[in-house]
Amino acid sequence: MSRRPQACCARWLVLLLVSLLAATMAACGGTPKPVYFPGYPIGFVERGVASWYGPGFHGNKTANGERYDMHQLTAAHRTLPLGSIAVVRSLSTDRQVTIRINDRGPFARGRVLDLSLAGAQALGMTGAGTDQIELRVVGYQGRTADMGVLRVQVGAFSDQQNALNLLERGKHLYQGGRVQTVDLPEGTRYRVQIGQFSTEAQAEAAAAHLDSVLGLQSFVFRDDP
Repeated sequence: MSRRPQACCARWLVLLLVSLLAATMAACGGTPKPVYFPGYPIGFVERGVASWYGPGFHGNKTANGERYDMHQLTAAHRTLPLGSIAVVRSLSTDRQVTIRINDRGPFARGRVLDLSLAGAQALGMTGAGTDQIELRVVGYQGRTADMGVLRVQVGAFSDQQNALNLLERGKHLYQGGRVQTVDLPEGTRYRVQIGQFSTEAQAEAAAAHLDSVLGLQSFVFRDDP
């Protein structure tokens, strides 16, 4: 007598049980929902110049509310969601390190990432201070709250009146301008920030327009809630 019908029945029963278990886990929250941010999917890649920041900022509050610890593998990025996990590879040495984005920066044109001291040491770039890197997003963890609006920073001054003068010029082109006061190791700075934008395309277009009209060298950053 053939046992194939019994074997097929057994396989069918196993498949049914697996399907029921998967459905139960999903209903109970056992299957985690994928985290997705428009414009920043897993695999997002960016290339550019990285710098690093260390002792002068150690212990300061970061954009996600943590205290900056220069000995941890973290970094500052101007627009990526806070909590992004990225593999950073040096294009000059091919060394790489995995870091978590917990802060905003670098607030200098032409740079894409500010590594912690530990991150910079892992890439061997503390001596030179900067390096050409490739950043690849591999996941998200920690804070993944709704992202804030994008703004264009058009200047930073040690003199508040100079900042207010530039703000007045920029306000005629885009609404939502402000002067943000920040205390840095080198002293107080007044950052002039223009507009509120929902996409990087809008913000970058505004930055290009502001640069053209006002003769500036601006950059885009995210203003987290």
